[in-house]
Formats: sequence, structure tokens, C-alpha cells
Amino acid sequence: MAEDLKKMYKTIMDDHFPPKMEISFIDDDNRQTLFYEKVAWTIDDVQKGLRYGENPGQEAALYKLVNGNLVLGDAKTIQPGQYLASDIELLQSGKHPGKTNLTDADNSLNILRYFEERPAVVIVKHNNPCGVAISDSLEDAYTKAYMADRVAAFGGCIAVNRAIDNGTAEAISEQYAEVVVAPDFEDGSLEILARRKNLRVIRIGNIDRLKNFVGERCVEFKSLIDGGIITQWSFVPQARTRDDLSVAECEYKGETYRVEREPTDQEYDDMLFGWLVESGITSNSVIYVKDGVTVGIGTGEQDRVGVAEIARDKAYRKLADRYCFEEHSVPYKGLDDQAAKDTIDARVADEKGGLIGATMVSDAFFPFRDGIDVGLQEGVKSVVQPGGSMNDYQSIEACNEVGATMVYTGQRSFKH
Repeated sequence: MAEDLKKMYKTIMDDHFPPKMEISFIDDDNRQTLFYEKVAWTIDDVQKGLRYGENPGQEAALYKLVNGNLVLGDAKTIQPGQYLASDIELLQSGKHPGKTNLTDADNSLNILRYFEERPAVVIVKHNNPCGVAISDSLEDAYTKAYMADRVAAFGGCIAVNRAIDNGTAEAISEQYAEVVVAPDFEDGSLEILARRKNLRVIRIGNIDRLKNFVGERCVEFKSLIDGGIITQWSFVPQARTRDDLSVAECEYKGETYRVEREPTDQEYDDMLFGWLVESGITSNSVIYVKDGVTVGIGTGEQDRVGVAEIARDKAYRKLADRYCFEEHSVPYKGLDDQAAKDTIDARVADEKGGLIGATMVSDAFFPFRDGIDVGLQEGVKSVVQPGGSMNDYQSIEACNEVGATMVYTGQRSFKH
């Protein structure tokens, strides 16, 4: 049985999807048609499309837009030729990509586009980031993103916004990853990455022009169980500078409530960083960030208090694993020395999982103060959230009680 399962993951299927696809939107005499071509790669002299879909046995195909233009209000198609994940250049593959490899790469670029000014690294696993960091060097950004959640990064997709240098390649080659996406590779870096034979190394030249995709709305499609399709405008975060944020204030029963402390420059930087990372995370979500690095990421939960707690608990666990790995070169769960574990636990508890002075980010408002209290009790000192709850005054009071600050974006950031 085990051998059959291994074979299942190695199977390369000939899919039944046609080489071309058209989608038309028709309004009386006006027809807007998009023309697509199927994408394939030549690997070992064989043309291969997507390896499989979300699971083996699910055929899948990738199509790239080659002609046509669709305008629906403020949304339009990205012009043909401005390709990102839909037209990748495979420099090394071993195995050709499957659907999840490309959707992970796509969502990493979805986040990466906002951080052009500094070297940035986004590590995505199962379409959610597990580590995001910006820094003054690519290698440092990678190390910070990787150590933010070393366990979840195993087998993930690593996307960067600078050419991969040898130092970064060395760091990546020491870990197991499925995909590396970069705008280019410096001399010698590909040879280093080749140590991982099944690592899919992808070059996307348009990463250098990711900033052109900021603020662009396109049309998204979602298929339903009965074959129906929902279309929507893609999400565009409106809060991308500090001027787009408003210090928390509300009216309740004739009384004005306002956060007493203005954010510092560093807090503004982290709030914007966290809010833009948030745009690529499955809702309900709450995350914590500090100094341009994710500290704890909670995703896809049904209640806001619960996801705030999950992100908090992950911050504690991931920091303990990081310290253990740095000091003993083994995962926390693999450490047999209980005294050493106790020392790590005490250090993590003293630092409250790295949450002291961190920023709390929520993709929707807090309906009550119990959600925001989760972070504030751990030493969080700044909060960014959409605002708009009838009980915003509770969150403002909670911040004022501990000297924290809070801003509103005025926009929800759900992603399903």
C-alpha cells in the first residue's frame, strides 16, 4: 500500500484539457472575449503540463492569456505579455509543477508586490504565508522569514524580489523546499540550488515590475460544485501609506472614544507591513509582526478570538523551535534534554513569544474587546484593523488601558 501511494505521487498524467480556451462576456451587442493558450514545459525532451491538480488523480491545466481585453467597471484584465505565475521559466525542475506549486507561487507574488523598496522574502505553504520578512539584504530577509516558522516552511514555496546571490542560495539549499521563485540568479547560485534535485527553480522576469501590479484590479473566477462560476473584482488594499490609516476613534452613546497614543514611525512601518501581508492570508485571520518580520500567523478560523489565540500560540511554539534549532541544531520536539527545554521555555515565556512590542493585524473588525485583549495581554503595543464595529469603543478602551495605539484601515481584507 505504501509503495502504491508513492507511485501515485510520481504519476504523470496526460490531461484531457484542450490547447486553447476562450471566455466571453456578452452585453447586448458588446462582446468581450479573452483568448487563452495552454502552458507546457519541455522536460527531458517531453512536453508536460501541470503534473496534477490539488491532489493526484485530479487532472489540471494552466492557461495563459494571449489576447483580448476585459473591462468591467474598475476591473480589467492584466494585459497579455505581463505574465507572472501563468508563464514561468523552469530553470530546474526534477518534477514538473502541480497546481499547488503554482498557486503558492502566485500568492507569494500577491504579497511580494508591496515590498519593492527592500529585499523581501515570502514563504508560502498551502496558499498561506508561513514566514514573511523584509531586510537590508536578501540573505538576512530569507533567514528571518525561514526562522519565523521553520517547521511550516518545510516543503514550501520561497519567493524573493531580488536576484538570488550565492549566500542566499546556500541558505536555501540547506532546507527542503518545493519551489524557489526569483527574478534572476547570480553566477554560481543555480549550481548551489541544484544540490536539491527535485527543487523547482523558477525565474519570473516580471518580478522586477511587480510594483506595476499594485492597485490593479482584475476579474477573478470561482467555480461552484454544480459548475456555476462566481466572478468578482480582485481585492486591492487601499491602505498602503500611513496617510491612508486613521488613528482609532468612534462615537458611542454620545461619547467620543479615541486612542490616546499616536503610533511611532516604527509602528506605522509594521502596521503597513502587516496589513499588506494580511491581504494574502485566508480569513478569518489575525497575525502578529515585529520589525518587518511575521511573528505569528493565524489563518482560516471561524472566530476572531480563536484565531488571535492560535497566532499567539504559534508565536510561542515557533520561537521555542527557533531557539532550540539555533542552540542545539535540532527541532524543539526532537530535543531530549529536558533541562535545555526548560531553559528555552523560560526564555520564550519571558519574551512572551516575541510579541512584546509587536503589532497585531486583523483582517476584519473586532466585534468585542476579547479578541484584541489576546494580543494586548502579550505585550502588543500597536494594532491595525478595519474598524467599524458597534463596539469599537471597547477595543479603544482596551488599548488605552495598556498604552497601546491602534489605527483603522476602513477596509475589510477577507480572502476565501
